[in-house]
Amino acid sequence: MAEISGRTALRAQGRRAAALPGGRQSSGTRHPLVAVAMVLPLAFLLAVVFGGWEAVMTQASSVVGMLGR
Repeated sequence: MAEISGRTALRAQGRRAAALPGGRQSSGTRHPLVAVAMVLPLAFLLAVVFGGWEAVMTQASSVVGMLGR
């Protein structure tokens, strides 16, 4: 049990050390649109490089069909 509480204390110290400049501390979460903006360029690049663009479009069209649009 002492080992678990020790790890928890180390994690808490790490979070305090990762405070943002200016004294603010990050909440540990980001807005979903920020996450999407971060991942979309990489997803697009991988789809083009590995030739999965057709598969992406097929999946997107089937989702749109399920939504009834």
